[in-house]
Amino acid sequence: MGVIDRTPDIETRRLRLRAPRMDDAPRMAELCNDFDIGRMVSGMPWPYRRADAEDFIARCALADRRTDAAFLIEHDDEGVVGGLGFRTRPEAPLEVGYWIGKPFWGRGIASEALIGAMAWAGRDWKKRVVAAGHFSDNPASGRVLCRGGFLYTGQVRLRACKARGEDVPSRAMIWLA
Repeated sequence: MGVIDRTPDIETRRLRLRAPRMDDAPRMAELCNDFDIGRMVSGMPWPYRRADAEDFIARCALADRRTDAAFLIEHDDEGVVGGLGFRTRPEAPLEVGYWIGKPFWGRGIASEALIGAMAWAGRDWKKRVVAAGHFSDNPASGRVLCRGGFLYTGQVRLRACKARGEDVPSRAMIWLA
């Protein structure tokens, strides 16, 4: 596989997944500065400020595209509605995570974005194993992951949640190409 020099655009029926840009920071801060979002994402601080969004976007620009990819989820009619990213952690398989702004919950956006991202990861990025998980008190995220082709491993482990300031039980899942 050749080196991926930029984050690709992924198109689905209603969505475009694309690399975050610095001019997305105000919208990201607006959507992510909601405790109901932050409490379900392990690494997201709360409150979430524009500086947090700018820092995230700057780190994305420096990421190794062979091992990590970050996307904002853009809806045809609504603009940016969420984010999705793949991250490689030391001694662990590639992991996917996502968030959707609260005004857009329950509309199938997370499932559509994840299905499109997983198709790209397997077909174009040549990934064969991707891990994921969801906090045990967020069964909706488990349903999204199942629709994306993930299976439960049976493992529940504590995972730090920055917004909650504590470790939270997380149900482990796996996707195999």
